[in-house]
Amino acid sequence: MKISGSTALITGASRGLGRHFAEQLLARGAKVYATARDLERVDIAGAEPLYLDLLDPASVTAAAAAAPDVDLLINNAAISHYQDLVTGDLDKIRREVDTSFYGTLSVVRAFAPVLAANGGGAILNVLSRLSWLSYPGANSYAVAKAAAWSLTNGVRLELAGQGTQVAGLLMSSTDTDMMSGWDIPKNDPADVVRQALDGLEAGALEILADEDTRSAKAALSADPGETYGEFLTQSSTHGRPEGARQ
Repeated sequence: MKISGSTALITGASRGLGRHFAEQLLARGAKVYATARDLERVDIAGAEPLYLDLLDPASVTAAAAAAPDVDLLINNAAISHYQDLVTGDLDKIRREVDTSFYGTLSVVRAFAPVLAANGGGAILNVLSRLSWLSYPGANSYAVAKAAAWSLTNGVRLELAGQGTQVAGLLMSSTDTDMMSGWDIPKNDPADVVRQALDGLEAGALEILADEDTRSAKAALSADPGETYGEFLTQSSTHGRPEGARQ
């Protein structure tokens, strides 16, 4: 994927990583559609604001029709309600899954023909270290991101025939609004986005933005007792965790 001269569409572009994606893509010579549910919050010089709500199928269809020149789709929008699965608010859990899985899938389905018409292009799905790791207090987010990781792998296979590069970006705690209440070490979002765009241009299928995330993937073959041992032996209730990461 060559960034310079490309046309990118970013979901959730009004703040956080989405805003950084828009700014860096513009700096690298791309045209940018910056989408959001509230267009008044999109104030990125040089970007074209476009309404898109992942949970509104009509708006997704309309966005695809309004941006027929897109050859780079960045699925960045997500939410986290910090819910557990057994005792959490089921409506909030559904909203997390609807956003990260069904919403992302809706956008992919709408833009896949657009990408095909423009030579294949690329899709980048913004995922999380919690795609591979559950954590008390954020288990619903982990489920949503695990589903989005699987979606990324499946879409990659299905769109290979039209020449679309499908990549996943995975990271630990990153200094965005989602993590603003946490006094813990965090990635610089500008650095995460730089790695993501460099990875796309290098043809990477997964971009792992930090050592914690690389360690989490390496530990997937470990026995669950080794990975989760400290939690399996504790009876205390955990609150919003350090592990509830981007």
